[in-house]
Amino acid sequence: MTSRELVQRTLRFESPERLPRQLWSLPWAQRHLASAIAEIQSRWPDDIVGAPWVYEPSSVSAGDMYGVGQYVDPWGCTFTNIHWGVIGEVKQPLVTELNQWRDKVKPPYETLPKDANAARQKVNAFCAATDKFVFAGCNPRPWEQYQFLRGTENALVDVAEDDPESQAMLQRMQEFYVKDVEFWASTDVDAISFMDDWGSQLALLISPAAWRKWFKPLYRQYAEIAHRHGKFIFMHSDGYTAEIIPDLIEIGIDALNTQIFCMDMAELAAIAKGKITFWGEIDRQNVMASTNPEVGREAVRKVARHLYDPRGGLIIEFELSAGSHGATALAIYDEWHAFQATAWR
Repeated sequence: MTSRELVQRTLRFESPERLPRQLWSLPWAQRHLASAIAEIQSRWPDDIVGAPWVYEPSSVSAGDMYGVGQYVDPWGCTFTNIHWGVIGEVKQPLVTELNQWRDKVKPPYETLPKDANAARQKVNAFCAATDKFVFAGCNPRPWEQYQFLRGTENALVDVAEDDPESQAMLQRMQEFYVKDVEFWASTDVDAISFMDDWGSQLALLISPAAWRKWFKPLYRQYAEIAHRHGKFIFMHSDGYTAEIIPDLIEIGIDALNTQIFCMDMAELAAIAKGKITFWGEIDRQNVMASTNPEVGREAVRKVARHLYDPRGGLIIEFELSAGSHGATALAIYDEWHAFQATAWR
C-alpha cells in the first residue's frame, strides 16, 4: 500500500497492512535532536505530509513565532517568548473590553490566496506528485484565537456569562475560518485539520454544556464542508477531552490527536475504539522527557494494549519538543516496529 492508502484504510477501519506514521517536531527539537530525527526519517518515514504554502503575506504579522522576543500574529495578537524554539504566550490581549471587539477583531482575509485558481493548481500538482497522505494548509482554532484576542481569563468569563456579544465576535471569526476551509476543500488534499486545546490535566476548561452550545456547531461546520468534498477531517486538542469525544465522533471527526495519557485509556477504548482514529500520541510531559528508553517502550505497549485494532483506528504519532530525548523517541519507533511484526504475523 502507498502511504495515502495506508492512512485512508486506517481511517475507514479497512485493515491496513501496518500503522501509518507521523512525527511532529518543534524547532527546538530540530536543532537539539537533529541526529535522532534524521534516523527516524530514514528508518520510519512519515506517511502524512502538509500541502505547500499558498497564503499571502500579512501586513499585520511581525517577528519570529519561535524566536525570543515578540511575535505578532495575522490577527494582531502579540506573543512574548522567553525560550527559543517554542511558542510564546499572549500577555496583553487585544480586546480588553468586550464592547471593543467590532473595532479590533479583524480576520486576516488578506492572507487568503489572491488567485485561488493558481493556488489550487499548485496544491493539486503537489498532491498528484506524491503518494503520501496530504493535509490541507489551514488550521482553524476558534477557541484558542478567541483567547489570544481576549485573554484566557476574559474568555472564560465570556463563556460563563453567555454574552451574545461574545458569540457575535466568535461568529465573525468563524466566517473567516469557513472561507479558509472551503478553499482547501476545493483542492485535492486528503484531509482538513483544525485545533483547539480544550483540556486541563483533569477536566475540560469549560462545562461540556457550554462547549456543546458554543463550539460544537463550529466544528460540525468544518466537518460538513470537508465530508461534502470527500475529505477526511482531523482535530488536535491537548488535555483531558474524554467528555467531548463522543460529540466529536457524532459530528464526524475522523481522527483525534489528544493527550491520551491524561485520561484513562480503558475508558477511551470503551467510548471511542472502532469509532474514531487515535492520531497518536505519546506523553510529552513524562515519557518524552525521560532519559530511559524503556519508559518509551512501555508507553507504546500501553497504547497498543488499549487502543490497537487490526482493522485500523490508530496512527503512530508524537511530538519532539523542548525537553524530549532522542534515545527515547527512537525506542518508541522501534517498539512500534516490534509490535507490528508480532501483531501482523
